[in-house]
Amino acid sequence: MENSTLNHTHKICCFGEVLLRYSPQFGQTWLNQASMPVYVGGAEANVSTALSKWGLATKYVSVLPDNQLSMEIKANLDAKNIDTSAFLFRGKRVGSYILPQGTDLKNSAVIYDREHSSFWGLKTGMIDWETVLKGCTWFHFSAISPALNLNVAAVCEEALQVAKRLNIRISVDLNYRAKLWQYGKNPVEIMPELVQYCDLVMGNIWAANKLLGISIDSDVERNIATKQDYLDHSIRTAKAIQAQFPACTSVANTFRFDLPSGEIQYFTTFFKDGVQVVSPEFLIASVVDKIGSGDCFMGGLIYGQSLGFSAQNTLNYATAAAFGKLQELGDATNQSVEDVIFNLERQQLVVIS
Repeated sequence: MENSTLNHTHKICCFGEVLLRYSPQFGQTWLNQASMPVYVGGAEANVSTALSKWGLATKYVSVLPDNQLSMEIKANLDAKNIDTSAFLFRGKRVGSYILPQGTDLKNSAVIYDREHSSFWGLKTGMIDWETVLKGCTWFHFSAISPALNLNVAAVCEEALQVAKRLNIRISVDLNYRAKLWQYGKNPVEIMPELVQYCDLVMGNIWAANKLLGISIDSDVERNIATKQDYLDHSIRTAKAIQAQFPACTSVANTFRFDLPSGEIQYFTTFFKDGVQVVSPEFLIASVVDKIGSGDCFMGGLIYGQSLGFSAQNTLNYATAAAFGKLQELGDATNQSVEDVIFNLERQQLVVIS
């Protein structure tokens, strides 16, 4: 049951595969101890969790098999005040991935087990998008779903067409996972057809190159540029995206680097109305869990823009939320609005609602 304290003026619909993340500690520790952490996740589930935690009503659309494991996953999401009423129950498998503790999804050790999952078997016509999207103000998806197969990509477009017709704001996370694009299609053959519907495009300049074919400078591609080079390139990438996709009104880019000092450097940009704003730079000595930080950033963008924050305040909130997620274990954040604002106050920033 949804929490009556949620802000129902805005209802965010997120579409994607709910996943289980198995997180073993390699070196046979998980075998010797006969245990490993398991987290409920998936990019869109993580976005839904963050937004619900921050008081916005959320609906999450996914597919699971009809069994007890799925009921427990659904109950876990329901307990977070996420509306799972649009879940489909069909097929036989829950999608999952295995990722060693302390690594991220760009790591070569990640193992995906998503082929022939219930979500993987999704086809057009199975979801009544007119009904699902009724009353929603925002629709969010990510590049992870169309990376699975052509049928799921077609379902994404089916949803986007309805959302656009209903004048619902649309966002996409350009998260690029090379290990998922294995069905014979190059991402640039698929993603532009979907991004054409989007109002907000979030990702980074490397993903924009891989998924949309946006050009990238060689020094930037190899991560040997200066910070100013990255900021300048972020503007060029944003302008190129908007030129290619006229529906796009704003573009956000994230930058996270491992410094020689051992610290993690994190900053972001937001391009809207012809102007780029830049976040403060966050530094952290060590990271608890890299998974879900980008999803938390995405959630922060949706939160700020839904509530009418300025571009700068939207970016500041989203960046502080993403930074805070780096210090949390698990796929989804448990930060409150007050926690995020505390991170901002440490940077001597204020979010104006």
